[in-house]
Amino acid sequence: MTQYAAAQDDQAEGNVDIVLTAMRELFADKDLTAIDRYWAEPYIQHSPQMPNGLDALRNVVPNLEGFSWEPQRIAAQGDLVFTHSIVHGWAPHPVAIVDIFRLDDGRIVEHWDVVQDIVSPEESANGNTMV
Repeated sequence: MTQYAAAQDDQAEGNVDIVLTAMRELFADKDLTAIDRYWAEPYIQHSPQMPNGLDALRNVVPNLEGFSWEPQRIAAQGDLVFTHSIVHGWAPHPVAIVDIFRLDDGRIVEHWDVVQDIVSPEESANGNTMV
């Protein structure tokens, strides 16, 4: 492995740890001070349900009822972390969400997501689970 590849792997591994800790502290523990530790402005939001900036997180999190984020798969490359999760409390029914986080200097600065209603394998055309 080249030194560059090792550095990329170390960065990706560290970023995974940051994202998992940040999401747990903010959404599971409802600790709003996690925003100050793990996110940074300018925070660019690509989710169509959320505006840019960290104030949006500060306003949304306290009002989430029964929210849980259950990552099932995690991948990372360089400054990007990808999670495939089951989420309760974001929509009326559990949803499957792919989140993409971009980090800069150890802080989350950009976010994309893709949200799908969860369909049971029996209702799916292929018989497979979604997550």
